[in-house]
Amino acid sequence: MPATPAIRVMLVDDQALLRAGFRMVLAAQPDMEVVAEAGDGVQALAELDRVPVDVVLMDVRMPRLDGVETTRRIHERQAPPKVLILTTFDLDEYAFSALKAGAGGFMLKDVPPGELLSAIRAVHSGDAVVAPSTTRRLLDRFAPMLPGATQPGHHALERLTGREREVMVLVAQGMSNGEIAARLTLSEATVKTHVGRILTKLGLRDRVQVVVLAYETGIVRAGGGGA
Repeated sequence: MPATPAIRVMLVDDQALLRAGFRMVLAAQPDMEVVAEAGDGVQALAELDRVPVDVVLMDVRMPRLDGVETTRRIHERQAPPKVLILTTFDLDEYAFSALKAGAGGFMLKDVPPGELLSAIRAVHSGDAVVAPSTTRRLLDRFAPMLPGATQPGHHALERLTGREREVMVLVAQGMSNGEIAARLTLSEATVKTHVGRILTKLGLRDRVQVVVLAYETGIVRAGGGGA
């Protein structure tokens, strides 16, 4: 049986010491390989032209081209790699913008190595929401201050059934499929089906976009409550 290809990771951060630390952690994993590094967004985009990448670990505040705009440009490409934002508490507003730009999730820069590795694997496998409770705290703090946070509801929301809307609220509150299943007394498979239908009906890419839309349209308000 052929071995599963290693996850190809690119490190994008203007601090060389930080990149070195992440590189050491990833190099010890049999299922990961650091294939490229960049000190800013301009260099990162050039590296993506040169080498195939599966997951980009992206800093947000960098010279020349920041992580938000770099993420946006990456997601304009054909079959783009996943982007995992690395942030600090004082830069959380940038992480929110990066989620809107197409990032698959975010982690704090001082995250324990095990959690970082799990996040890379999760994003690579398509599980877009990383550390959902942290996502909720970030959105609770910054969503009211962002353009669009108080705009009228998205017209496509009217296409959701009552159950789908209920599931959407719980997704936006940071719950996993298993937690939603337990709350609503459903199977995880059923919850996964509901989430898939929500994405299709709303034209969204992943769970991260569900969370952002729920806050922008007021379905979930700062503090985590449903509208």
